[in-house]
Order: sequence, then C-alpha cells, then structure tokens
Amino acid sequence: MARIALVTGGTRGIGAAISQALAANGYKVAANYAGNDAAARDFNQHSGIPVYKFDVGDFGQVKESVARIERELGPIDILVNNAGITRDGTLQKMDPQSWDDVVRTNLGSCFNMCRCVIEGMRDRGFGRIVNIGSINGQAGQYGQVNYAAAKSGIHGFTKALAQEGAAKGITVNAIAPGFIETEMVVGIPEKVKDRLLQQIPLKRFGTAEEVARAVVYVCSSDGDYITGAEISINGGLLM
Repeated sequence: MARIALVTGGTRGIGAAISQALAANGYKVAANYAGNDAAARDFNQHSGIPVYKFDVGDFGQVKESVARIERELGPIDILVNNAGITRDGTLQKMDPQSWDDVVRTNLGSCFNMCRCVIEGMRDRGFGRIVNIGSINGQAGQYGQVNYAAAKSGIHGFTKALAQEGAAKGITVNAIAPGFIETEMVVGIPEKVKDRLLQQIPLKRFGTAEEVARAVVYVCSSDGDYITGAEISINGGLLM
C-alpha cells in the first residue's frame, strides 16, 4: 500500500516539483497551499494530486487539516516542510510584522506540522521528515535577517528532532537549496543574476527537479541510514 506524503507549499516551484516527484515514485501525495487558488487548481488538474488549503503557521488549522488528510487518504508517513515566504529588508527598516510573518511561516510551521504527525509516526515505528532550509540560512544574506534566522533555525530543529525520532524509526533531514530556477530567482535583475552565476562554480542555477530528487532519495529505502543530515544543493556556491 502506498505511503502518504504531505508537502507544504506543494503546488508551486520547488514544492510542486517535490509533490510530483514523490507521486511519480509511488507515494500518495497531498499538497498544501496557502492562498493562490488559481495556481493550486491548475496544479491539481495537471498532476491529479489533491490539494489542501490551510495556513501552516496556525497550529489549529494544521491540526484540523492533518486530521482531515489522514481521514481521506490515510496516515501521514512522509512530511516535507517546504512552505516559506520572504519579507526582505535591512534590519533598520524592517517592521516587527515582517519579522513575525517570516518566522511564523518558515520556522513556526515546522513545529506545527511535525507536532501534528509525530505521534502517529512514533506509534507506527516509521516516519520521514524533510525540512527545506536554504543556503541563506547557512551563510546569511544581506536584507534577509528574518529569512536567514528562520532557515537557520530549521537546520537546528532538524538535528534535534532527528535525535528524538531515531529510536522510533523516524528520520529527519534538511535540504538547503542554493539559487534555484523558480519565480523568485527569475525575478532577480539580470545584472545581479550574472554576478551570482560568476560565484557559482557550476556556472548555472539549479532546478526544482534536482531538489526534488534529493527529497525522494532520503524518503526512500535508499536513505534509511541518513538522519540529521544537511544536504546542500547549491552548485558549489557554499563549500
């Protein structure tokens, strides 16, 4: 019987690639999204993957939605925490709401989601949790103190939860993408993109599919002995 995988932020960009890669490898996937109904509808029609709209930063909504997904599809054995937002600005210009929104969505969601699936995983003696971090959580980034702090927190969260879950058959890993060809990177000014490409040893941006393949690997039986790991997919930008 196919295992159930839930991907947050799973209908666009890297999340969509992850959802589709997991489905292509035999998992039954549920894709979460926050607000873009048109994109979610298009994704559902194109992929056939069911979509669920809820705010990953709201514990009550997460708890209710996880229960609904498990009623409709089955117990969640694989969780990919991919949802994230940016509210960029230098610290001296950043308002408290921009800080709170990013930390709530990017980091708080990892607690909310994991808290609502961890007990079932422990009871069944199996679980795969993959948290999507960022190169900017590893190295920092100008104008992103909120985003860098949240993504850095994900890496620490991953290592701590990996220690808690190991004895119960639950692996927890983080993947830290570099600059990936998504809407966010496409919107960067050409001069900035050229400068970035000069800094990347492989001289290109990554693809969402390359990130997705790493997620599939650590969720599969091939990745059974990998936990607490931080996998960088950045073309060598940060070694």
